[in-house]
Amino acid sequence: MPRNLSHFLLKDLGRAFPFRTKTGGGGKKPSDVLDRAGHAQALLQALDRLPDVTAGGLPGVYLEVLGRPNEPLTKDSLGSSGIELLRTDTKSSDEGSTETATVFATARGVEKLRKKIAEFETENTNDREKDGEIIPGRPKNANLVQSLAAITEAGLRALWRGPQTKFPSDKGAVHWEIWLDPDKAEAFVASAVDYHVVVNTDRLRFPEDVVVVGYATQEHLALAVRRLGGVRALAAPAVTAEFFDALDVVEQAAWVEELGDRTSYLGALDGGYVTLLDTGVSRAHPLIAPVLPAQDRHAADPAWGLEDIKGHGTQLAGLALFGDLISVLYTAEPVFVSHRLESVKLLPDAGRNPHHLLGAVTRQAIDTVEQSVRRRTFTLAVTTDEDTPHDGAPTSWSTEVDQLAAGVSGKRSDPRLILVSAGNTNNFTFTGGQYLDTCDHADNELESPAQAWNVISVGAYTEKTMVPADEGVAAVAPHGDLSPSSRTASWSSTWPLKPDIVLEGGNWAVGAAPPPMRHGYLSLLTTNHTYPQRSFSFTHDTSAATAIAAKQITELWSDYPLLWPESVRALYVGSARWTPQMRSHLPPNPNKGSYARLFQRYGYGVPDLERARRSASNALTMIVQDVITPYGISAESGDDVHKEMRVFTLPWPVEELRKLGTANVTLRVALSSFVAPNPSEASRGSRYRYASHNLRFKLNRAGEGAQQFMARISKAVEAVGPQVEEDDLWEYGSDRRDVGSLHIDQLTCKASDLARRNLLAVHPVAGWWKSKSRLREEEPEVRFALVVEIDAHGIEADLYTEIETSVATMNAAQVITI
Repeated sequence: MPRNLSHFLLKDLGRAFPFRTKTGGGGKKPSDVLDRAGHAQALLQALDRLPDVTAGGLPGVYLEVLGRPNEPLTKDSLGSSGIELLRTDTKSSDEGSTETATVFATARGVEKLRKKIAEFETENTNDREKDGEIIPGRPKNANLVQSLAAITEAGLRALWRGPQTKFPSDKGAVHWEIWLDPDKAEAFVASAVDYHVVVNTDRLRFPEDVVVVGYATQEHLALAVRRLGGVRALAAPAVTAEFFDALDVVEQAAWVEELGDRTSYLGALDGGYVTLLDTGVSRAHPLIAPVLPAQDRHAADPAWGLEDIKGHGTQLAGLALFGDLISVLYTAEPVFVSHRLESVKLLPDAGRNPHHLLGAVTRQAIDTVEQSVRRRTFTLAVTTDEDTPHDGAPTSWSTEVDQLAAGVSGKRSDPRLILVSAGNTNNFTFTGGQYLDTCDHADNELESPAQAWNVISVGAYTEKTMVPADEGVAAVAPHGDLSPSSRTASWSSTWPLKPDIVLEGGNWAVGAAPPPMRHGYLSLLTTNHTYPQRSFSFTHDTSAATAIAAKQITELWSDYPLLWPESVRALYVGSARWTPQMRSHLPPNPNKGSYARLFQRYGYGVPDLERARRSASNALTMIVQDVITPYGISAESGDDVHKEMRVFTLPWPVEELRKLGTANVTLRVALSSFVAPNPSEASRGSRYRYASHNLRFKLNRAGEGAQQFMARISKAVEAVGPQVEEDDLWEYGSDRRDVGSLHIDQLTCKASDLARRNLLAVHPVAGWWKSKSRLREEEPEVRFALVVEIDAHGIEADLYTEIETSVATMNAAQVITI
C-alpha cells in the first residue's frame, strides 16, 4: 500500500499508570491503568512516523485521532492553533464505543501536539491546597493526552461525511463531493488536475465551506488531498435534476420561494440584456418575472401571441439567469442576477417558418426588439437541418446572421453580439461502438446558421456522468468530453473553426442495447413554462449550453460595458481551454495538424468566466480596440492595394522576463473583427471572396528587427491561401488560425526569447472589398479587437508592476501604409 494511504496504529501497552483522570459530567472514575512514559513515547513515535511536512513541501497532514474505549476524547484541546478539527465520529464494537476525530495539522500544529505530549511525560502542574490538604499536581495536558489511544495519518475514509457503507468500493474513477475551506478552494481546484482529479465547474457556497464535485480514483484523490490540503470532508454527490423534478407541486414551489427570497436582481434598465430569439418566455414564473417586464416581450410576427406555449424559451430563460438550477437551489448563499431578459418569439406556436424566410424572420425579430437602444446578447438556439449538408459554406440564413452581427443589415447599423447553438444529433442514429464516431460523421455536421463567421457558435460537452447503480445503465460520454447530442464541424480549413466553444449540455444513458436516451440524472434543471403546475423542467443539448454561454457573456460585458461586441467575443472565447479528457484524444507528441479533430468537436474548449474577467482587469493582458483601413487605391498606379497595417510595440516587462531566463512563458493572442459577407455562388469556395476583409496578426521572431519584420509581413499580405511559414512556435498554426473572423493562437517559449518578441502587427489580406469599383465609392474602415495575454505560470507578481507601468506610458499603435 502506498505510504500516503497507510495508517500508523498504536496499541495500549497495559502498564501501570499511577493517576486518575477526569471524565465527563464532573465525576471521577478510575482510568485504565497506563504507563505514563510508555504511553507518551508511543504517541511520540506515532508522530515521528508521520510525513515530514516541512521537508516534503506539504501544507500539513491529515490525522485521525482515536480515543480510548468508552471514554470521551478531549476534542476541544485538539482544535488549537495549527490544528483544525474537521469532524468527529463514534465507532461501536463489542468492547463498547470509541470516539474518533479527524484533524488537519500544519507543521506548527504537529510540533505543538508533540510538545504537549512531551510535557505530559515529564512535567506536572503545580501542587495546590484544598481544605488544608496539599493535592499533588497532575501530569501536564493529562486530559488530552491520556484520552488518546492512537494517532494515524488519515486516509480518505477519515474525511467521509456519510455512512461508511456508502464509501466508494470501485477502485476506478468515481464522483466525489469535496468540501473545501473557502480560502483554499480556488487553489485546490486550480491544481487538482495535476493529480488527475477533474473538478466540475459548479460551486456550492455555504458559510464555512465551498463544495465541488470531483471525478477521480481513490488513489489520485488521496494524493491530491495530501499534497494540496484545503479539503474538509468528502461525501457522495446526492443531488441531481431528477431529485427536484420528482418533487410534488407544493414542494417545488417551496424551493422556488426559498431561492427567490435570497436572490437579488441587480440588473438596471440601462444594463446588460440576454435577448432570447425563441418560442417566447413565460412571465408567470417568479424567478423570471422580476427581470422580464411585460413590455420586453415581443414577437417577430405581430399576429403571434407572446406566451411560451412550447416551453423551450422559458427553459433557456432560467439558464440565462441562474445557470443549472441544481447548484443554486442546493446552497444557502445569496444569489445575484446582474442582467435582465428580453424575449422575441421567433417560432410560431403551430407549424414552422418557411425555410426561405428564416433570415428575414430573424432580421424582423431583431428589428422589433431594437426599438430601444440596449447592450444585448442575442441568443439564437434555433437551427435547421434543411441546409445540411453545407460543409461549412454560407447559406442564406447564416449569411443574414453574419450581416446582422456586422451591422450591415437591420434597421440599426451597430455591430451585434450573437450566439447560435450548434444543433443537436438524433439519438436513434447511434448504434454500437464509439459514440464520437457518430458525432464526427458528416451527417451530424453543425446545423445552419451556426457556421456563420461573426457569431459565437456553441456546442455541448458534459460533466454529468453519475447514474443510479440499480438501473443497469451507463453514461454515454465520459466526464469532460463531448455531449452525445452535440453536432460537430466535418469540413476542411476553408471555413471557420466551429463550434467556437462548448458548455454543459447534459449526457445520455445507454442500457444493454442502443439507442441511448436522456436521463434525469444526466440533465440540467431549469424553469418550467407551466408554473404553478410545475416549477422545474429538465433541459439538455446545445440549446442549454447556448443559454449558459449567454449568461456568462452578459455578466462579463456588464462588468466591462465599454468593450465592443468584437472584444467581448475575443475575450470570452479566448478564455476557453480543452479539458484533460478532450486533450486525451491527442497523440503523445502532437503537431499542428493533430488539433484538427479537437477544433471540429470542441472549438477552443470550455470557457472560463473567471479567467476572462481576470484578463479584462489584469495588466498582464492587453486589450486593444482599434480601426484600420485595409484597402485603398494607389495614387501612383490606380490599382487596388492593401493600405494600412497596425504595429504595436508590446509593453513587455523586459527586465523581469530576462531574469526568468530559460523559464517558459505562454503568449496567447486573439484577433476579432466582424466581416460583411458576400454569399454569391462565385464566393462559396473562397473565404477571400465571402468576407469583406480578412485580418491577420504576426509577431516578430526573437532577434528579428523592425525592418526585417515589415519585409516579412509585406510578403504575407500579398499571398492568398494558408501560408507555409517557418516554425514560429505557434501551437495551432495558420491552417487552424487563419480562418473565419476570429483568430486565436498561442506559443510557449523561453522568457528571455519573449522579451525580444515585442512587435505585433495586424495586417489585411484579400477580401471582396478590395476591388476598384468598391473602393472608388469609399475606403471603408474596419473595427478590430486584439487581446494579448501573457501567462508566466505562477510568477505574475514580479511581472505585473513593470508591465503596468509600460501600459500606462504606451503610445498608440503605429499606423503603417503598406
